[in-house]
Amino acid sequence: MGFHTFDPARADQLDDPTRYAYLSVDELLALFDPAADDVVADLGSGTGFYTDDVAAAAGTVYAVDVQPEMHERYREKGLPDNVTPVTATVESLPVGALDAVVSTMTFHEFATPDAMDAVADALAPGGRVALGDWTRTGAGDAGPPLEERYAAADAVELCEDAGITVHRAEDRRETFVLSGTL
Repeated sequence: MGFHTFDPARADQLDDPTRYAYLSVDELLALFDPAADDVVADLGSGTGFYTDDVAAAAGTVYAVDVQPEMHERYREKGLPDNVTPVTATVESLPVGALDAVVSTMTFHEFATPDAMDAVADALAPGGRVALGDWTRTGAGDAGPPLEERYAAADAVELCEDAGITVHRAEDRRETFVLSGTL
């Protein structure tokens, strides 16, 4: 599975509320239980669809995306005051001492040992990880092709190899979720 990004020309699809059928706001927030003063990085934030939900529950949010076009789109939509766009790869995260890192439907775009080591390095002790993405065990009726996806067990292995303790990981109909701590 190789690194790729979502086509910015199709960015309207990222703001489709039917995405909540695969990962709801309540489920995402329950994966890492943010506090009002938490510092959180949203990896692969895109146009900010889920970032906005995280921002409503956290103190400071870094919207991390490798594509400046996605940040431009997010700015056009309107960024919450507590969100700062960061153009970077996951492997080169320029922020640290994070209380939590989240990734919604983008783990398959960056899942490598180096990326997960960078996540672990960016987390403060006890920092939390919340992942929700398309699963390789799904039917493939939505999301990226099955061959571009990871299963929950793959995410567990990458997290544990980086020193992240996984507390929950499960494959569902089309997606998987994972929560853990450093």
